[in-house]
Amino acid sequence: MAEKNLNNSKEEKNKIKWADNLLNKKDTKTNKTEKTLTFLTWASIFIIWYIITKLKLFSPTLLPSPLRVWRSFLFILENGYNNVPIWIHLGTSLKRLFVALFFAIFTAVPLGLLSGYFSKVEAVIDSVIEFYRPLPPLAYYTLLVLWFGIDDLSKQVLLFLAAFAPIYIACVSAVRKLNKDFVLSAESLGANQKDIFLKIVLPASMPEIFTGIRTAFGVAYTTLVSAEMVAATSGIGWMVLDASNFLKSEVIFVGIIIMGITGVIIDAGLRYLEKKIIFWKGKV
Repeated sequence: MAEKNLNNSKEEKNKIKWADNLLNKKDTKTNKTEKTLTFLTWASIFIIWYIITKLKLFSPTLLPSPLRVWRSFLFILENGYNNVPIWIHLGTSLKRLFVALFFAIFTAVPLGLLSGYFSKVEAVIDSVIEFYRPLPPLAYYTLLVLWFGIDDLSKQVLLFLAAFAPIYIACVSAVRKLNKDFVLSAESLGANQKDIFLKIVLPASMPEIFTGIRTAFGVAYTTLVSAEMVAATSGIGWMVLDASNFLKSEVIFVGIIIMGITGVIIDAGLRYLEKKIIFWKGKV
């Protein structure tokens, strides 16, 4: 009887291994297909771009060729833009972005979780967030410039406000979606409010919090470029605006491509952190 049970156990383990291997093969095949489709998409975009410029459907001043943009990028990489290295412009923009995101995460996460868990806290904070959230950031940016000057502080405050709302809303939504049975079970076992909040509410909300952070990053990055176009003397957004004033379309394309690639890299980093930190996502 013991030998029979042992054989059954081995068979079950073999079946599980076989199923895991099959799933891994399917995932690998799917990933290869998706990467191929992504490559073909971007290859098609560049080919269409090249054909349009080759046929001269638009003026080269308005739509430069990919080769012209590439040469402009190499020139800026070597000589900078307006005698300022491209790394300085990019570093200035990223500094403004990450400082604002840090303070937005540091404040919006606890306030959002508390608002979702305690209705009285929500009554104090939520109406303020809902009032300013629909406002275009540039609508009140002039006030921030008057209050904090044209230096980095006014831009960081603007980015903070732009990033705060998506993170706050994601945190409130995460708490409201929490399975109440978890909280009731913990209370029945004698857990206090602090333990419930730190050991149940916070871990269960983490996946949606990261989604809110990724959304906030996109909103803040868009706002950053707009802010640099209004009142700045450095940054990628300022470089694009300055180039547009002199019809340097190839520099505009270089700036747009740099911003796009930077955004993709940062978002990939956030997804990697999410995968490592929230390893239980989708499994509970």
